[in-house]
Amino acid sequence: MHSTLFKIRQNGYFGFINAEGELVIEPQYLEAGAFQNGFTTVRLNGLLALMDVLGRLYIKRLYRAVGPFNEGLARVQVAQLWGFVDQRGNEVIAPVFEHAGEFYEQLAPATFEGGAGFINHDGQFSIKPVFDRTGNFSNGLAPASSDGLWGFVDKTGTYRIEPQWDGASPFQGQSALIIRDGRWGLCNRAGEETVAPQFEFVKGHSHGEFFDGMALAFRDGKYGFVSQDGNIAVEPLFDLAGDFGEGLALVEINGAYGYIDKAGKLAIMPKFEDAGVFSDGLAQVSADGRWGYINPDGQIVIPPTFQSASPFRDGLALTVLDGKWQYINRKGELVWRER
Repeated sequence: MHSTLFKIRQNGYFGFINAEGELVIEPQYLEAGAFQNGFTTVRLNGLLALMDVLGRLYIKRLYRAVGPFNEGLARVQVAQLWGFVDQRGNEVIAPVFEHAGEFYEQLAPATFEGGAGFINHDGQFSIKPVFDRTGNFSNGLAPASSDGLWGFVDKTGTYRIEPQWDGASPFQGQSALIIRDGRWGLCNRAGEETVAPQFEFVKGHSHGEFFDGMALAFRDGKYGFVSQDGNIAVEPLFDLAGDFGEGLALVEINGAYGYIDKAGKLAIMPKFEDAGVFSDGLAQVSADGRWGYINPDGQIVIPPTFQSASPFRDGLALTVLDGKWQYINRKGELVWRER
């Protein structure tokens, strides 16, 4: 388990603190990502280098792009091609693939000379590249396309769900996103359409991605939710909505923001100018042009004094006051502030 590090900004440079506000990595980078599975990336000479939670750089080679570590390997892009590095920065799978995804269940989707299949940790194709495109495995099934249509294959490369859709995403539990005629719906592991494709794609929103067991769904100009067990849980009725977190999701009604529960019932009355997602027991809300935080009862527990506010994560939240970055704890106490 890696201790969480939080990105800070000082004089235009980025570094990292721990949850106590203590400096761990000096602000010295013009660009830095967020830590994931113990690593992040920083930009050096226009390219990306891996960095661990101790601030050690792995610069045997710099990359155009770096994915997160999964199963001890991270995909990296050299020029136009993709390979993989281990957690010591060693290139363990040479960059020879036109496309590559992350490792799940010991396999990663990869494209070589125009054909897509699945490689193992040695970089060898365990499932031959005979498909048009492939996606990640989840509980033994992965999306794959042939002749322009998508279905799902098992680890022998055999279609368990025949290609029949214009698009498909990896399973999340018992449901997977499927696309037909520009609309999305859900299928189950038997290949049955549990929610027929009917929802529209909205720029800037995730589609068929489940948070807290629910996914935002947009139809006929209104937002609702589908559940991970393959039901329309909340009919599209709302002008705007956000992702569920800790059992509640923000919705807009007549220009004001409140929260509903998973049954679609109002849990916090719409009275805010804007709002965010519940995390660590609090959600950021806007009143009179400033941001603060409420609890699940809708009570303001950190007064709205900030120019902007982010969700709490591992006990801290990034806020902005007078143009300066600062982190606060769940009591609203200042833990770190940009000088």
